[in-house]
Amino acid sequence: MGLFDRLRGESDPRVVFLGIDGVPFSLLDDHPDEFPNFASLAEEGSAGPIDSIVPPESSACWPSLTTGVNPGETGVYGFQDREIGTYDTYVPMGRDVQATRLWDRVANDGRDATVMNVPVTFPPQRNVQRMVSGFLSPSVEKAAYPDELREYLESIDYKIDADVKQGHDDDKSAFMEDAHETLDKRYEAFQHYLDQDDWDLFFGVFMTTDRVNHFLFEDYERDGPEKEAFMEFYRQVDEYVGKIRERLPEDVTLVVASDHGFTSLDYEVHFNEWLEQEGWLSYQDESHEELGDIADDTRAYSLIPGRFYINLENREPRGSVPEAEYDEVRDELKAELEALEGPDGRKVCDRVVEKEEAFRGDHDDIAPDLVAIPNHGFDLKAGFTGGTDVFADGPRNGMHSFDNAALFVDTPDADIEDSDLLDIAPTILDLMELEFSRTEFDGASLVRS
Repeated sequence: MGLFDRLRGESDPRVVFLGIDGVPFSLLDDHPDEFPNFASLAEEGSAGPIDSIVPPESSACWPSLTTGVNPGETGVYGFQDREIGTYDTYVPMGRDVQATRLWDRVANDGRDATVMNVPVTFPPQRNVQRMVSGFLSPSVEKAAYPDELREYLESIDYKIDADVKQGHDDDKSAFMEDAHETLDKRYEAFQHYLDQDDWDLFFGVFMTTDRVNHFLFEDYERDGPEKEAFMEFYRQVDEYVGKIRERLPEDVTLVVASDHGFTSLDYEVHFNEWLEQEGWLSYQDESHEELGDIADDTRAYSLIPGRFYINLENREPRGSVPEAEYDEVRDELKAELEALEGPDGRKVCDRVVEKEEAFRGDHDDIAPDLVAIPNHGFDLKAGFTGGTDVFADGPRNGMHSFDNAALFVDTPDADIEDSDLLDIAPTILDLMELEFSRTEFDGASLVRS
């Protein structure tokens, strides 16, 4: 490290965070010869697998990673959340995150933060040095602030996300070409602003790793026809992380992490279809398409990934379960989920978590009553169209996992054993020597003495 260390005098230490969305630690750890830069980072610093959060879904994970608190505090539980007191749903965006982000703490301390491509940040904030929002942003034009950032990104044909529709094709060559182009542009933009050397916190996310994993992970784990394409993509990720690390000034600590793990997908599990077949869910008419079409006698419904809601009286508009029966009904549903087996005889759920165990905070009024954490191989779906099999195949062959997320910290002083996603934010603040109270976070710093 330290090819062009700037003269900072008594300035505070800085951090570069690189997100590698959905990358399991074991993938990098098992192939040190293929991924020598990650191997070097682990050997010279600290590295290990960490747990994600409940549920391990990117729209919930990134708000928690960047705030250090659980979804009950962030107010974001997944890609789609339920409005209070209605059956209406919405897709959470940056303004729906109710907890304080890392870069807000940096800005409030009078320091500068560059934030690039973090999911659930649209529209871009104007209280930081520069930001291009990530996943779900409609365009670079609308996602980038200030104008200088937008103009630069447009000049290099920057891509916010890979074209996942191409991943549905049997021939993955076009998808992988687009994935490489997206990765290349991300690295080019990251390095451009890293070289500006005018930030105290640089926070950037490579999300294309998640996209490749969804469509090629089984090829990697089970020696499929696209395994070499998968490995070649990750060799490029490794090279880019190594180049960034090599050029960082000496006053900067590099942190690299994923928001969840990944594993091969065997079955999509369509839980609203299962609930309907088991008598938990019914609809007002046959043309149902959304949550609002459920009937008065519905006792439970599901949203992805694996979130279950009791249709509770005085909470849902057509709630059928009396509040006095809530615990009994929830226990019944939990037991049925825990007993559910897939076509191969394996249990679908590794465990089923009650809301009180997973969520704490002012925003738990929209929290699911139960969250199913699947065993590897079962991807938990919802949907309200009906007419599908409970267990089905889809275009993807990889799925998120709660375990085996990755964390690398470029200092030997970090203790990563038994840590999780919520520890990352206070660790970064500690590395930057920013003051905070331990009680502000659900996680704890991994570098505190």
